[in-house]
Amino acid sequence: MISPTDFDDFTSNGPADYDAYFGTPTHDDHVLFELLVVGILQVGLSWQAAASQLPKLRQHMAGLRVEQVAGLDEPDWEQLMQTDGIMHNGRKLRAIITDARAIIQLQREYGSFSAYLWAFVDATPLLMPAPDDELPTRSALGTRVAKDLHKHGFTFVGPVVTQMFLLAAGIIKLN
Repeated sequence: MISPTDFDDFTSNGPADYDAYFGTPTHDDHVLFELLVVGILQVGLSWQAAASQLPKLRQHMAGLRVEQVAGLDEPDWEQLMQTDGIMHNGRKLRAIITDARAIIQLQREYGSFSAYLWAFVDATPLLMPAPDDELPTRSALGTRVAKDLHKHGFTFVGPVVTQMFLLAAGIIKLN
């Protein structure tokens, strides 16, 4: 299992450690949120470029703590858009805040973001055949979870982002 400390070590050591952590099952809501943030940021970018944003986002977005990020408002967003070193993609930054708010609602309804997500696989990672050359960017589960996330108010979580997020979180495992 990956813990928040492990994830901090991983992101502070750089994307080279990505392979060591990708796919490690986690039930920690903070780690799940950070993995989702990387997924949101990764749209149109490499994983390395997306993960490289985490230290700055932690510094300027209340440690990327879900409760604090959910409380950010328009002036906070405007400040982020002016902050050096932070990706100035307003849609992605808004999605991070919106999705933090949606996680808060899921936590109230399900007890945790983790409980909500792991319920899709009955608390056991879904085994999926691993292709030889690249990660599968879509699955029936990823599509189903993406649709359900949208119903719960999430944004920037289409089938591809959700698939990669589920793989990163170890909810889908390649065999």
